[in-house]
Parts: sequence; structure tokens; C-alpha cells
Amino acid sequence: MNAHGRNADPIERHIVALAATLHGPAKAKARMIEELHDGLTDTAEAIADEDVPYARAAERAVREFGTLDELVPSCQRELTIAQARHTARTVALTTPFLIACWHLARTTDHEATWQLPYVAQALAVHLAAVATVAALLSAGTLAATGTLARRLPTPHQLPFLVACAGTAAGVAMAVTTLALATASALATNWTLLAFAGTLAAASHAPIASSARACRRCARLPLARHAVSQPGGAPDVGL
Repeated sequence: MNAHGRNADPIERHIVALAATLHGPAKAKARMIEELHDGLTDTAEAIADEDVPYARAAERAVREFGTLDELVPSCQRELTIAQARHTARTVALTTPFLIACWHLARTTDHEATWQLPYVAQALAVHLAAVATVAALLSAGTLAATGTLARRLPTPHQLPFLVACAGTAAGVAMAVTTLALATASALATNWTLLAFAGTLAAASHAPIASSARACRRCARLPLARHAVSQPGGAPDVGL
């Protein structure tokens, strides 16, 4: 179908408008849009089998599926939870690297690296605490939006809390990177500290990106309103 045909097709117009309105993980969103598109197409074809012209069948299928105002809340709810799970999973998988980096720093070239032991140790303790809290919250989020979600409603503030945890973990990763870079310049055995700093920097990128996307989804009024309500949107494979 050419571009003009896609623009003229009520189903394509509806799907394009819906895709432009929704926000969430790319794969989950693409899967949801594809399922909606297939559902609309199947409905239109079933109506067309009743000797109804395809154009009219497509318009009828769109009406039966629902308007954007009807579809977006439940669809965005699913995508917001999917994004919260994605962020929680990212934090849970990367925050152990933060603790590992600080452990490596504390056990490598102790005398040269930790010339300011109280400051360094206090920073390490605080960043490790941030990593631990973020990891625990992330694990709880994965549980609350997994099997437990079938029995209990998802707290409407959970995506926002996950976004905050991801942001805090990302900041901790950035501070760790700077601290380890400074420490490596003072250490005689700087290779391991430079490696730890590189690891912390690499871990910062996915957390920061995912946390930013989670904040965006959590701030959407539709997501906040619908996140604790039973959804009727297609399953996006959370």
C-alpha cells in the first residue's frame, strides 16, 4: 500500500495516532501496536465478508474498537508498568556493579588510594546504601508487577518510585565514576581502579536512560490515573 493509501485507510490513521500518543519501552509498544493493528484488520475483514465495502468495514472496525480517549488509558497503563519493570530490571542488574567497584577500590592499593579515608569511606558507604535500596525497591517492583499483580492492584505511585530509584542509582554511578577516576590518578596500581571506573561509567548509561523514560511515563496523567485500575489493553509481555 502506498503512502496515500495508508493515509486514507481509517485503520492506519487510527494506529498512527495511537502510536504517537503512547509512550513506553520500544519493544513492548511495538508489540502492542502490532496486536491492535492485527485486531482491527481482522475485524475489518470479518465485516467485509458480510458484503460491506472495505472502506466502510474499516471505519466500522475502528468505531467498534474504540476512540483514542477510550483506548489510550488502558494501553498507557500497560506500557507504564512495562517501563517500570524495564527500569527496575536494569537497576537490579547494574547496581551490584556499583558495590563491586567500591569493593575493588577499597582492596586495591589501599595506602595510596585512600589518602582521605574518612571522606572516601563515607562516600562509599552512602553510595553502597543507595545501590542497596535501589536494588531492593527494584526487586519489589518486579514482584509487585509480576505474579502479585494478578491478585493485588499495582500501587499508582510505583512507576514514579522506580524512576526515582533509577535516577538515584544513576547519580551514584556517575559519582562513583568520578571518584574512581580521581583515585586511579593517585594510585600506584591504577589499572584496576581505571577498569572499575570504566565499569561504573558503562553501568550509568543504561540506568540513566531507562530512569528518564520511566519518569516520562510516570508523569503522564493517564498513566497515573489508570495504573491501579484493571486494564483491558493487549498483553505486552511484561
